[in-house]
Amino acid sequence: MTETPTDSANEDLRGHARIRAYLKTLDNSSGVYRMLDETGAVLYVGKARSLKKRVASYAKPTGHSARIARMISETASMMFLTTGTETEALLLEQNLIKQLKPRYNVLLRDDKSFPNILMTGDHDFPQIKKHRGAKKQKGRYYGPFASAGAVNRTLNQLQKVFLLRNCSDAMFESRTRPCLLYQIKRCSAPCTGQISRADYAELVADAERFLQGRSTNVQTTLARQMEEASEALEFERAAALRDRIRALTQVQQSQGINPRGVIEADIVALHMEGGQACVQVFFIRANQNWGNRDYYPKTGSGAEAAEVLQAFLGQFYGDKEPPKLILLSHPIEDRELMEEVLAQSAGRKVEIAVPLRGEKAELVAGAARNARESLARRLAETVTQGKLLDGLAEAFDLDARPARIEVYDNSHIQGTNAVGAMIVAGPEGFVKSQYRKFNIRGEDLTPGDDFGMMKEVLTRRFQRLLKEDPDREGETWPDLLLIDGGAGQVSAVMEIMRELGVEDIPVVGVAKGIDRDAGKEEFHRPGQRPFALKHNDPVLYFVQRLRDEAHRFAIGAHRQKRAKAIGATPLDEVPGVGATRKRALLSHFGSAKAVSRAGLADLKAVEGISDAMAETIYDFFNPKG
Repeated sequence: MTETPTDSANEDLRGHARIRAYLKTLDNSSGVYRMLDETGAVLYVGKARSLKKRVASYAKPTGHSARIARMISETASMMFLTTGTETEALLLEQNLIKQLKPRYNVLLRDDKSFPNILMTGDHDFPQIKKHRGAKKQKGRYYGPFASAGAVNRTLNQLQKVFLLRNCSDAMFESRTRPCLLYQIKRCSAPCTGQISRADYAELVADAERFLQGRSTNVQTTLARQMEEASEALEFERAAALRDRIRALTQVQQSQGINPRGVIEADIVALHMEGGQACVQVFFIRANQNWGNRDYYPKTGSGAEAAEVLQAFLGQFYGDKEPPKLILLSHPIEDRELMEEVLAQSAGRKVEIAVPLRGEKAELVAGAARNARESLARRLAETVTQGKLLDGLAEAFDLDARPARIEVYDNSHIQGTNAVGAMIVAGPEGFVKSQYRKFNIRGEDLTPGDDFGMMKEVLTRRFQRLLKEDPDREGETWPDLLLIDGGAGQVSAVMEIMRELGVEDIPVVGVAKGIDRDAGKEEFHRPGQRPFALKHNDPVLYFVQRLRDEAHRFAIGAHRQKRAKAIGATPLDEVPGVGATRKRALLSHFGSAKAVSRAGLADLKAVEGISDAMAETIYDFFNPKG
C-alpha cells in the first residue's frame, strides 16, 4: 500500500483544473482517493479500480450531478493511497469513511452491536439468556436479533415452551426451593432437583431445534408425548404438554414473517424521499423473523440509491458477520466486489441478490414498505421538531434555531456513586449516540455538592472539546446548554464557562416553580429575570421532555454504578482472578470474606485454582512483613 502526498504545486487552482493537475502523477493502480477543501478538511473518500481513470472523470467540466459538481468546485487538493487489489481498496475506503466522516459520503450513523441468545455450555443445566458483545463465554449463540426487545420477547416465549432456567449460576447454586418462575410454569426448577439432568437435556435439545428452525419436529414430538401421557392416564403431564404446544404456536404466530424458502438472510430495503433515506433491515434466521431495524444514513448531499445502499452494506457489515444471503431492494454498483469482501469477513460464500419474483421478492417488498412508512413518520417528526426548535430559539432569544442542545443533570445518594449525565437533542430528536456519562472523580467534593459536580462535568466536557476542535468546525459544539437548576446553578455554570473561555454559548437553567409542579417551571438566564412559559405551550412540553430524558439517563447511570459497586468484592483486585475463578471461589467458600481467611491448602483444593494461583490469592490477603 503506497500513499501519494498532496501535491503542493498549483495551490491556487481549485475544482476541475486542480484535479486535472494530478493526472500526470497517477497510473492505473487501484486505490483510494481523498478530496480536500482549502482548509484541509476531507470532502469525500472514494475507491477506484484505476485511480487515473476515476480522477479523469472528475476533471471533466460537465456531465456531473449537482452533488458531484458541488464537491468538485470545493476541492482544493487530493490525496491518494494505492492498493494491491480493488478488494483492499474497498475495505480501506470503508475504514476511512468511518474514521473521517466526509461531508459528501454516505454515512451510517447508528452502528450498534446486535444481541444474541446464548445457551451456555459450561454447566450441567445450561442457562438461556440474552448476550451482547464478544462471544467469549462457552456455549451456542443464536442471532443476531434486531433489538433487545426482540430477544426478550423470544426468551419470554421460549421459557413458556421449554421451561429453561434464566437465573445466574450463583443464584442456581444458592436455591433451596423453587422460585416463582417454577410456580407460574416458566421454569422446570433444575436448581432444586424438580427435573433430572437427562430430562432437562431434552428440553435444551428441543429449544435448540426450535432456534435452528426445526420447530415442526418439536411440535410433532410434543404432540406424540401428550397423546402417550393421555393414554397412560397421566393427565397432569398431558395438560402441561398441551400448554407447551399452545405456547409454541403463539411464538410462531407472533413472528409474523416466517419464510419457508429462506433459511438465513438479511433483507435490506431502501426508500429515499425529500433528500433523506431510510434503510430497513429484516433478520431472517432458521426460517424465522428475528426482528427488524431501520437506519437513516446521511445521503452525502444527494447520493443515488445504488451508492447509498452500497455504502450502507460496507459500513453495516464492517464489524458484523454477514449472513449467507443478502436480499436488496436496489442493485449496487460493485456487487461481485462486495460479495468478495463480505466472504472474506465471514470465511464462507456470501450472495447478494435483488429478487424480482417469488417469496424473496415479496419479502423485499415488505421491507421496502416498512422503509417508506418509517421515513414518512420521520419526515413528519422532523417538521414538528423544527417548529419546536424555532419556538425554543424565540423563547430564549437565541440567534438561530439550535442544531445541538446539551442537557446536563447529576444523580447520587447523599453524594455516593455520583454520576454526571449529558444528553443531546437536535433537529432529528434525541441523539443517543452522543449521550455521555461522567463518573465524578473529585476527591475534595463535599458529599451532595451539586455545584462542584456540575463544575467537574462541564470542565471535563469543554476541555475535551477545546482540545479536539478548538476552531469549532465540527458538529459537536452545542448551541444551547440546559441545566437542571435555578439562578445559583446558572451563575455557577457561567463562572465555569468564563474560566474556560467559552462564555458565548447560551445557558438556560430549568427550575421547578414555587409548588415544584411540572408545568410551572421557571427559566433562568444569566443577568436576566426568570420567566415562565404558558402552561399549554408546546415549547414547555418540549423542554420538560428534554429535562426528563436527562434525569432518566442520569438515574440509570447512577444505578448502574451503584449496582457495580454493590457487586464488587475484594476478589476483583486479586491479580489473575477473573469472573470464572471468582465464581469458583465464591461457590466453594460462600463469601469473599471466607476466601480472605482461607488457608493455603484450602485454596489449593478449589477446582480450577492452581497451586500458583492459590499462593497468589493467599499472599494478597496475607501480605508478608
